[in-house]
Formats: sequence, C-alpha cells, structure tokens
Amino acid sequence: MENFPIINLEKLNGDERANTMEMIKDACENWGFFELVNHGIPHEVMDTVEKLTKGHYKKCMEQRFKELVASKGLEAVQAEVTDLDWESTFFLRHLPVSNISQVPDLDDEYREVMRDFAKRLEKLAEELLDLLCENLGLEKGYLKNAFYGSKGPNFGTKVSNYPPCPKPDLIKGLRAHTDAGGIILLFQDDKVSGLQLLKDEQWIDVPPMRHSIVVNLGDQLEVITNGKYKSVMHRVIAQTDGTRMSLASFYNPGNDAVIYPAPALIEAEESKQVYPKFVFDDYMKLYAGLKFQAKEPRFEAMKAMEANVEFVDPIASA
Repeated sequence: MENFPIINLEKLNGDERANTMEMIKDACENWGFFELVNHGIPHEVMDTVEKLTKGHYKKCMEQRFKELVASKGLEAVQAEVTDLDWESTFFLRHLPVSNISQVPDLDDEYREVMRDFAKRLEKLAEELLDLLCENLGLEKGYLKNAFYGSKGPNFGTKVSNYPPCPKPDLIKGLRAHTDAGGIILLFQDDKVSGLQLLKDEQWIDVPPMRHSIVVNLGDQLEVITNGKYKSVMHRVIAQTDGTRMSLASFYNPGNDAVIYPAPALIEAEESKQVYPKFVFDDYMKLYAGLKFQAKEPRFEAMKAMEANVEFVDPIASA
C-alpha cells in the first residue's frame, strides 16, 4: 500500500520546491487528502488550542453526552445504528461574521485562542488554494475569487470530541461522507486515531501526527477542477478507549458564489465540461439531506437545476 502523503511545507522555500509541488499535485489527484508539517502555525498555539478544547469538553460537554447516550439506550444496541454519530460537537463561525462571542459556555481565554487560531488557519487555507492554482495552471487568486461571492467565503470550525464507545462495530464516530465545501483543514488528536478515507475501495487510516494539519478537498474543488481533483469519502471509527479530539475548519464558498468548472482548465485540456454550474447555497440545501449518500446524484440534481437559472460570474464581477 502506498504511504499516506505527508507534505513538509518548509520545503517550498528551497531546492525541493518542484518536488514538493509535485507531491501536493499527486495527493490532490490521487488521494483527496494530505497531511502538512511545518505549516507555519506555532506548536505552542496548537498545544493551547488542544488543552483548552479538551478542558472545555470535560467541563461542559462530557456529562451532556453521557445523558444523551443513556436517553437513547445506545450502550445496549444490538444492531448497527445508521441514523446518528457517536460524537459531541459544536460549531464556531469565523467568516463572513464571527459567532464566537455568542457561543455559550466558552470562557474568555478559549474564545480569544480560537479567534487567533482561526486567523492562522484562514491564512493557511488561502496559501494552499494558491498552491493548488499554481499546480492547475490557474492564475494566482483564482480559487479564492471563485469562492468569494459578494460577502467573502464562509469559514468555520466544527469542534468535535469522540468519546470511548462500547459498540464501535455498531456505531460510527462519523458516518462515511464527502465534504460539501472547498478546502478543509483538520487539527486532530495525535494519540487517539479513528479517521479513515476510502481509496481504491479500501479504508485507509489517516495517521495521527503531533502538530500536523490534515487537508482534504471538498466537492466544490472537484467541480471547479472539472474532476481533475476529487473529494473523497471519509469516516471516523469510534474507539473503545480514549476520547479523540477533532477541529475541522471549513474554508467554503460564500452563499451566493457561483461555482462551475474553470474555463481555463477545460480549454487547456481540450475536455468537455462534465460538472454543473450552480449557486453554492443551493448545493448546501441539497447536501443537508443527502450528506451520507454518494455525491454523484447531488451533482446530477444541480445539473438538472442549471437549465432554469441565470448566473452572475463571481470572478468577472469581483
């Protein structure tokens, strides 16, 4: 089995730039996932985020999760549970407008640390989008502009904890799905594993590594690249021991951004446009009910809607 792609971003600044860019290209084309080290976010920032996230779970969420499990009788299930996930979550929105000050039960230090972490992740996401542009032969800033819409991108963090599960063979931590959005940056637990991706019809573990950021591509990048890059099914396997922490930050198009394959890519490859043109918010409304199903019917549904919609080009009007 091939090794999971691990990219040292520091190597972009020296003689190994071409090789590093090739590794990123290969990961985008063949994996839909890669893991970053030396990404520029200080280790002490990540350590503080981890400590405060785990502390917040213990103090504010662990008991609630136990009560939920008890109320649904989940510890005694005998058959596979297909309609819920073994996870405790809350969501922080950063862009276009932050909700961090409104989320209940967060102490002031945690709010401040998460604001700072989000700014660093936003910068990293935009740097990565430009690296993808370079590999694709698109002009710098193309993907950021494609995501922009009228108010800028949607950017938020899903903070999840996956507690020990007595029946991991019957309940998933998170059921298999592709991500609807753009580019996703994950800071995951380095001691408790569980994240897996589907490659060549096999589930492969995403290795937990201290101070790394795992990157995966969402459905919108598959559309914009006309299928050159693919979003990939992934899931979280619940574990019998240890609570796994996961902070997944989603850098997504703005609600009114119009998403479609980049014309320059279709021309350069002399290929046919095989993906639809749609407004991102319409896709998200569809995704909400179909998240845990295959992505292809979602694309087909958007194609069917396309004939009835008049679009404004987000890049031409930016």
